[in-house]
Amino acid sequence: MLPVGGCGVPVKLALTMNKESLFAISLFPYLGFLWFVTRSGKMPLLALIGFYVLLIFVFITIPAGIYAKIHYGQELANVDWLHGSAELFLTLSNILVVLGFRQAILAKKETEKGEQG
Repeated sequence: MLPVGGCGVPVKLALTMNKESLFAISLFPYLGFLWFVTRSGKMPLLALIGFYVLLIFVFITIPAGIYAKIHYGQELANVDWLHGSAELFLTLSNILVVLGFRQAILAKKETEKGEQG
């Protein structure tokens, strides 16, 4: 039996996997998170949209990384204009999540204020 790391992946396997493989595997828990949080109906809509926009970031980053490698012979992080363009979607995702939760907090405060007065 192989020793198991913190995430349940055998240590030897985790050490031999490259970053692309780990990146691909990490999508499955995130997709599970999206599935559960969507079904719960308890996530503020704007925040939920933000979490889905993060998938757009992921799906844009992959071809952008391939393009950077083929056309520039560099990692995506070393091609500023391409890296910045991909990161725009991460920034948009973060903004939507924050605004969604802010909106929910303000709505909750208004509801509590209305019940008191």
